[in-house]
Amino acid sequence: MLRIVHRNCAGMDVHKKFIAVCIATTDFSGVTTYKKKRFSTFNSDLKACRDWLLKYGCSEVCMESTGKYWIPFFNVLEGHLHVVVANPKYVRAIKGQKTDDKDAMWIADLFKFDIIPSSYIPIKEIRKLRELFRYRYNLVNARSSEKMRLQNSLTVSNIALGSVLTDTFGKSASAIIEYLLSGQDFDPEHCKRLLFKGAKNKADDVVSSIIGCEISNDQALKMRLCREHTSFLDSVIGRLDKSIAELSKPYNDLIQLAADVPGITETSARYIIAEIGADMTVFKSAKHLCSWAGLTPQNNESAGKKKSCRISRAGAYLKPLLVQCALAAIKDKQNPYFRVKYDRIKKRRGHKRAIIAIARMILTCLYHMFLKKEAFQPSDIHYEELPEQLLEKRKAHYIKQAIKLLEKEGMTVVPPTVA
Repeated sequence: MLRIVHRNCAGMDVHKKFIAVCIATTDFSGVTTYKKKRFSTFNSDLKACRDWLLKYGCSEVCMESTGKYWIPFFNVLEGHLHVVVANPKYVRAIKGQKTDDKDAMWIADLFKFDIIPSSYIPIKEIRKLRELFRYRYNLVNARSSEKMRLQNSLTVSNIALGSVLTDTFGKSASAIIEYLLSGQDFDPEHCKRLLFKGAKNKADDVVSSIIGCEISNDQALKMRLCREHTSFLDSVIGRLDKSIAELSKPYNDLIQLAADVPGITETSARYIIAEIGADMTVFKSAKHLCSWAGLTPQNNESAGKKKSCRISRAGAYLKPLLVQCALAAIKDKQNPYFRVKYDRIKKRRGHKRAIIAIARMILTCLYHMFLKKEAFQPSDIHYEELPEQLLEKRKAHYIKQAIKLLEKEGMTVVPPTVA
């Protein structure tokens, strides 16, 4: 039988224009009484809702995270009540029994038994950093889309610069595209003088990739607009980087710690802190943090059969960042720690699974470093430095692998007799 944990709590069903609130008060005989009321989303009503909850002695509230609509309520209630923000999949009511008031009552009933897992809501300073980082992430994606549109216009106009130059948006390629859009007659010699450094060695190929091109008016207009938009996005992203660096100054100690990990720079360390925060005590363990970031397999087992072992969709912003750090870590020649682990996993599981495994290792390292305020000092670099328990575990694993190899070659392994 479920035990009532919160005897005076409230459930909220959040919408764009109004919010349905239900206070559930349970006496010691197990009887629950409900008080229901609706409030609008105006600031005056939000404060009236807070005062109404405090009037009835309700200090614990649970609401579902509906889009961005829950944030104004959270901002008003934060500091006055204990607010739990839950994923909608954990508080979804039964079909056919759904109204706004019933949804609020259902959330309150679930919350009073304390069976709703709370979403991680970081402190206000971290939320500011996270908002800017996620905006930057979307702008970078928009810039990549603009670059792809410009590349498509070059292809349509029979300009094959992408097949010759490594970076179609580098200094040499940008100068050539600017020259082609100027409307002047194409001069191969002038085109060669626009090349910089290593691109000069490909001068003849560059000219061959351009001769015979046909830039129509619509494609020329599209390329100009793409270039202007890309330049504007570059300036906006630069301003965002300065603001993020300014807001992250209180966490410079942790940023310096994280920057010691192979594959992580100070910039990426800021973005990681913007997502996971600086206080690791909010996560039960490193495994819990990795699961929250979407870097662990899902549990989907029935009748003793595992249906899927794919990683979850969580960590839409954090996961790509950690994968990029993992790709940089395996290329680090000064510290090949993660490279060795990547090579070992890749032989058995392939590149993609190995990269996810490295990203999970990096996040696990960061968890312990932030929790203990210690530098990056892995204990499994040298076998003589391994803890005894871990050394025994490794030894047993290697013996098991050796026996399996011998049996595969047709040999019989007889364990030593126990005296």
